[in-house]
Amino acid sequence: MAITVAELVAEPQLGLTLLAGSAGRDNRITWAHTSDLPRLWEWVTGGELMMTNGLSIPADAQGQVALAEALVDAGASALAIGEKMHAPELLPEFLAACEQLPLPLISVPYPLPFIAIARAVAEASLLEESRRLRQTARVYDLLRTAGTSEDHWQGLLQSLEAELDADLFVVDRRCLHPWHPDGEPLPDFLQAELAPLTGHIPMTGKKFQWHRLRDRHVLMMDIPTHANAVLVVLPKSDPHPDAVVLLHAATVLGLELSRTALSLEGRHRLAGEFLLQAFDGRLGIAELEIRLTAFEISAQNFVVVSIGADDGERLANMHVELWRHGLQAACLRRLNTLHVAVSAAVTDDVLIHCAGPEVRIGISSPTSAGGVQRALQESLWALGSAKGNAVNLSRYAEGPSWLGLTSFEEGTALVQRLLGPIFTYEQSEEGDLIVTLKTYLDTQRSWQKTAAALFAHRQTIIYRIRKISELTGLDMTETSTLAQLWFALQIHEAMHQ
Repeated sequence: MAITVAELVAEPQLGLTLLAGSAGRDNRITWAHTSDLPRLWEWVTGGELMMTNGLSIPADAQGQVALAEALVDAGASALAIGEKMHAPELLPEFLAACEQLPLPLISVPYPLPFIAIARAVAEASLLEESRRLRQTARVYDLLRTAGTSEDHWQGLLQSLEAELDADLFVVDRRCLHPWHPDGEPLPDFLQAELAPLTGHIPMTGKKFQWHRLRDRHVLMMDIPTHANAVLVVLPKSDPHPDAVVLLHAATVLGLELSRTALSLEGRHRLAGEFLLQAFDGRLGIAELEIRLTAFEISAQNFVVVSIGADDGERLANMHVELWRHGLQAACLRRLNTLHVAVSAAVTDDVLIHCAGPEVRIGISSPTSAGGVQRALQESLWALGSAKGNAVNLSRYAEGPSWLGLTSFEEGTALVQRLLGPIFTYEQSEEGDLIVTLKTYLDTQRSWQKTAAALFAHRQTIIYRIRKISELTGLDMTETSTLAQLWFALQIHEAMHQ
């Protein structure tokens, strides 16, 4: 076991004196570290005896008290100050703070070299180093044994907690939600302390710096390979878990998360293939119900969600985000739009949180297996409404209308009435009338700009616009005509993403 403060002070050849903080005599010292830098506590990883010649000690009472508090918050076991060196007068307020915290304050007699103290701690720690190696081996072996149980994640966490004698939580720094759907939420006191810092939790700047929150030591460290995943450690007793062993524990948790993510990707690929077949109408109702149930989605009560983003890549992990929040989903991405079949119980807040900022979301009415194609049309209509009304999320048949219309049936009828003759013509004749019309309207009805954008001659564009007028029977010089065609194009594009 590591040497205690009392045992170190009792070493006769060192001649150390305990000036204050006697209540911390049983603190265990895992290492002895020398520093004369101003912010002495920044070099503490937990359990150290910090030794200084005094340059780190402020001259004023307030600064000395703040130093003592910061060292205790960081997890230092004791502070040793060399006599007859550079330390200012140790003021009564400082001694009282060390006594109350407690922070054992040790006086090192001149000219005893700090290396003698460090050697005494190191010699006493030889057995501790052997224990650390054995514990590290056991930590990695837990990954193997946890893999044999049905509940891999909880089994691994509970085994690590028993090994480290600490409560462990893996959370998302952005919202403090458990990173794994089977994970335990943070204790209420930590939720209250960290909620104002959601999104930019500062405690992970140093991997092994302990912090004190409401009389509890807390360590927060990043999980390797998983952005925004944070390991929170709450020791149950002293001494705190070894910092190096904790690093290996975080690595083991990261490996388990990676293993889970790999299995999710296989499921995600199969779900995408299923959803493509469902939307294309290639599956009967019985098959749809079987497949939805296999993906743990209620075949009688689900919604289709369409999510649009400028960059479709940002939606690539939506299935993982939903899984982490306890929602099973089937996802299919088409260019910059992601279509998701998910339980009708999903909330707007969860969808917005999982999708991230600056996206638009459309949600269909709740449906059953037989209505999956209609649900897709509804979600696309709602997505168009969200974009048109500049809101994050829109539910079908709820909220403001879109382009003066209230349903996708009305939109489909408008598209068919205005653009149907053009679609019919393009099926029998080669032509780019729809593309030409869209480009013509997007370039503010400029013949020249339209021709340049389509790499065509100006006269070709003029001919195509006249052909559109002939097919639709509309006067292309009328503003009302152009407005109707623009509306129809917007609806057509929204319904075919």
